[in-house]
Amino acid sequence: MRNTLPVMNLIVYAIPVFFLLIGIELLIARMRRLSYYRFNDAITNLSCGIGSQIAGVFLKTATFIGYKYLYEHSLFKIDGPTLASMAYHGNAATLHALEITFSISIGVLLFVGVDFFYYWFHRLAHEISFLWGSHVVHHQSEEYNLTVALRQAALQGAFSWVFYLPLAVLGFSPELFLTIASLQTLYQFWIHTKLIGKMHPAFEYVFNTPSHHRVHHGVNPKYIDRNHGGTLIIFDRMFGTFQVEEEEVVYGITKQAKSWNPMWVNFEYWIGLFRDVFRVQRLKSAVLMLVKMPGWKPAELGGVETPKAVTPQTFNKYNTEISEGLSYYVFFQFVVVLLGASAFLVMQGLKPFSEDLVFKIGISSLIVIAIINFGGIFEQRAWLPPAEILRIVATILLVIYLAKNSAVFFIVLSVAVAFGLVSILWFTKFIGQFNLKRQEDVQINAG
Repeated sequence: MRNTLPVMNLIVYAIPVFFLLIGIELLIARMRRLSYYRFNDAITNLSCGIGSQIAGVFLKTATFIGYKYLYEHSLFKIDGPTLASMAYHGNAATLHALEITFSISIGVLLFVGVDFFYYWFHRLAHEISFLWGSHVVHHQSEEYNLTVALRQAALQGAFSWVFYLPLAVLGFSPELFLTIASLQTLYQFWIHTKLIGKMHPAFEYVFNTPSHHRVHHGVNPKYIDRNHGGTLIIFDRMFGTFQVEEEEVVYGITKQAKSWNPMWVNFEYWIGLFRDVFRVQRLKSAVLMLVKMPGWKPAELGGVETPKAVTPQTFNKYNTEISEGLSYYVFFQFVVVLLGASAFLVMQGLKPFSEDLVFKIGISSLIVIAIINFGGIFEQRAWLPPAEILRIVATILLVIYLAKNSAVFFIVLSVAVAFGLVSILWFTKFIGQFNLKRQEDVQINAG
């Protein structure tokens, strides 16, 4: 277990590369005058990614234990040195060469296996309503850019890990599995872009590409529930879910989330689903609503919801407006939260975080509150002003607490207090905008 931390953090360590590539994509889009990014959408995408990683701090430990338990009790152990020693008993140099050959072969085999089981989780997460709730977050963005790759559901890992357990039973080590699974996830980052068109036909035939994955994110009826592959597209071709990119893709989901709140978008589908489940009279109907396709309803609730034809011209993207000054404030605070969350994700396996679960939960909660507040700012919610000021104060106190035994305590104290005062003074300049929005909402409701 002690050697798995670097493996489990591969995605965290890739964060700087993610943002470098996002910056390049944004720059190219701006130079070409392409509207591929919206500020509120991009921040929400990234906030969902932060939330997913924070949830993973707790989920990965539990799921890893499950995989490790099955591996340790498996009848097989597939690793290069073991297979090489079974196949050859000669000189050390040849044995070492065999170990390398077997290790590479095992890695390739596991790579295919991970992608195979990912395909089936991903496909069933689109075809089973209850599972769709664990994945829908990734599809809610109505844009398609590299930030969408990072928009992941907080609880998806609580469901997907079960699909990979056959690999543990077959004897693939947990460390190698985590490495390959992380690499498979990293591969999928670059395919979330509109800047890259169709690639060489041979590559497109075998691998998942931006063109294939644009189809997967489409709400055009012909594109829905197609191209589920992770790194490879061959399983879609084999099992009848492949669709080539033809008409222009309209991105999003058939029932818009209409929120920038990362917490709400993670649970709104399940809330709606169970609300309908408890409205039906028959147990059979309730069960079918959970296991059939998303949108399936019994006749008493109106029957199956059929996707409607859409085009970029007829599809209305969800949007809200805030002032330019408030946008700068959100951007500044988001950068601070991102840096803090990244540091926490890298160090959460070390002392004092690893020894104090309550402390770890407290820091995680503060990060989650921050990203919820960003959504509240975009939606100009009435509860936001006091919540944001409390968050800033809590952040200052946390930083001071973490630095209490540090040699640079007074420097940290000065920076934290300065940050807090600047943030509060900056934010209070915009409180009037929230009051105005509240008055407008009251007038609309009264009307």
